[in-house]
Amino acid sequence: MSINILMPALSPTMKEGKLARWLKTEGDTIASGDVIAEIETDKATMEVEAVDEGVLGRILTPEGTEGIAVNTPIAILVAEGESVPDISAASATPPAAQAPVVAPAAAAAPAPAVVPSAAPAASSGKRVFASPLARRIAAQKGVDLSTLKGSGPNGRIVRRDVEQAGQTPAATPKTASPAAVAEAAGTGYAKVPHSTMRKVIARRLTEAKSTIPHFYVEMDVQLDALMALRSQMNAASPAEGPGAYKISVNDMLIKAVAVTLRRVPKVNVSYTDDAVLVYDDVDISVAVSIPDGLITPIVRKADTKSLRQISTETRDLVARARAGKLKPEEFQGGTFSISNMGMYGVKAFSAIINPPQAAILAIAAAERRAVVKGDQITIATVMTVTLSVDHRVVDGALAAEWVSAFRAVVENPMSLVV
Repeated sequence: MSINILMPALSPTMKEGKLARWLKTEGDTIASGDVIAEIETDKATMEVEAVDEGVLGRILTPEGTEGIAVNTPIAILVAEGESVPDISAASATPPAAQAPVVAPAAAAAPAPAVVPSAAPAASSGKRVFASPLARRIAAQKGVDLSTLKGSGPNGRIVRRDVEQAGQTPAATPKTASPAAVAEAAGTGYAKVPHSTMRKVIARRLTEAKSTIPHFYVEMDVQLDALMALRSQMNAASPAEGPGAYKISVNDMLIKAVAVTLRRVPKVNVSYTDDAVLVYDDVDISVAVSIPDGLITPIVRKADTKSLRQISTETRDLVARARAGKLKPEEFQGGTFSISNMGMYGVKAFSAIINPPQAAILAIAAAERRAVVKGDQITIATVMTVTLSVDHRVVDGALAAEWVSAFRAVVENPMSLVV
């Protein structure tokens, strides 16, 4: 008996995807667990494994097809020796090429239009109060007086009301598209189609910024003590071999965020219409730039892991994120996000919250600055951090408390190793 291979849902936010590449051809024998295709989702390009075994009888959706809805048949699997069932041309047509389905009510409802009527009185039988001159002009212009609102005494329709109604309103100017503006100006450009990931990033960030009331708290944090501790730890590492390690500042900041969330757990939350979800675990999503956009692999239970564990795990996650090899459970979820742009020399920035999380920490570059300590001016390594919070569930005072606790952890970093 034939089996339809369906477009899988590879992430909670995935509604459609792109069939990037078939790794099997029609007639190939397939075993359960074989990788048969690569699907470009809203997060990454991922491999799809066969669940059943048989022969790939027919490919319904060619590679490169975009906009394939989840659970749409993309191929047919048959038993050895079984013929491929006949399918209609419509069912074999990729979703992107099909005509959109329009609800009958919407299709039958034309755009509203004002149809001039020669009748000067309302068809409803209601009496229309209008001056004789207004009635004569209305009859000449074919204007229905019952549709007008009079501006004369006691709402009486007068000449000017009829004349204004008989005028054709000026067309509303449309905003020219960027492409039209460029063409009009004689500016050349290249048109690069959006990837599935870029489309979803655009949609999700628009939703996040328009539906979540963002609130920002910014603070300067001194890094000298943390960097000194890092140097001591890396100096103690073997030069090479399985026991070698190299802790980065970012590794230490991930741990610092996790420790701070344990100290101020009311920020490790999500907002729902019915309740606040306070998470048991501290799962840190780390923003990683990839060619098509951004992905956030997760360091699970970061507060319970050593700096060495976090370093090893983060390096592996980042490498596989950039290679498009993350598993769904490695980037789905998370309770708090970090976006570090310090390597680009950014002085300060504000990040957009990654829903359903309630907060994200934007980390800028560390730089040498003049600071006041007591009555003395000295030089210190300082970075600016900005916490973006969902104001529906994290108040300003709570956000300030969290950032202050984070600064205390970073500037007194022994809590990261004990």
